[in-house]
Amino acid sequence: MPRLPLIGVTACTKQIGHHAFHIAGDKYLRAAAIAGTPLIIPALGELFDQTTLLDSLDGLLLTGSPSNVEPHHYQGPASAAGTPHDPMRDRTTLPLIRAAVAAGVPLFGICRGYQEMNVAYGGSLYQKVHEVGRYEDHRESPDDPVEVQYGVRHPLHVQPGGLLERCGLPARIEVNSVHGQGVERLGAGLRIEALAPDGLIEAFSVEDARTFALGVQWHPEWQVHRHPHYLALFEAFAQACRERAGQR
Repeated sequence: MPRLPLIGVTACTKQIGHHAFHIAGDKYLRAAAIAGTPLIIPALGELFDQTTLLDSLDGLLLTGSPSNVEPHHYQGPASAAGTPHDPMRDRTTLPLIRAAVAAGVPLFGICRGYQEMNVAYGGSLYQKVHEVGRYEDHRESPDDPVEVQYGVRHPLHVQPGGLLERCGLPARIEVNSVHGQGVERLGAGLRIEALAPDGLIEAFSVEDARTFALGVQWHPEWQVHRHPHYLALFEAFAQACRERAGQR
């Protein structure tokens, strides 16, 4: 009987009382389980060997997070006071992304993970999309219940001939919108896969990847089994992970 693929899921760091913890959101772990057995990757930076880690994985899921990528990684201006950051996560994920693609590990980045992918490929980020005149406010209301925050907010225009189309997505789908930052300059070697109505890039793929390598700005992990288009992405990721597991 073939073994289940092993899916690495990135963790954030969190101070609880006097101690630091490594945490990953339940909704990401449950969605990763569509592809195989989830394994939380601690944000330990250089304390583990990336090659050994990637040799053990059949897929890598980069999660969303309350924190933002520190702007010095993309030569951006200093963040506003009080902006949450997670330097250890940056030190773990940013080098891991291109190494995963080079190693042929299927890669799926969501929200912060999507932004990390863009930065890893030399792109930059808007730190406050709602303050850029041509874009809408893509943030959720903090006063709304979580079901409303993650409810469908706007249409998404899927670009023809790309990975999303090959995953079976139609030219237009409806997605949630729970983010304050977004792609400013697209990283080298990334292909635009979908746009919001205001023109903000909402998804891209890695052009030279040997397998599934996709980043999305929205949250397809949220109630994934209730949204066929969200589920289609995880099923495509799962198929790529099974193929890698079968080759090893």
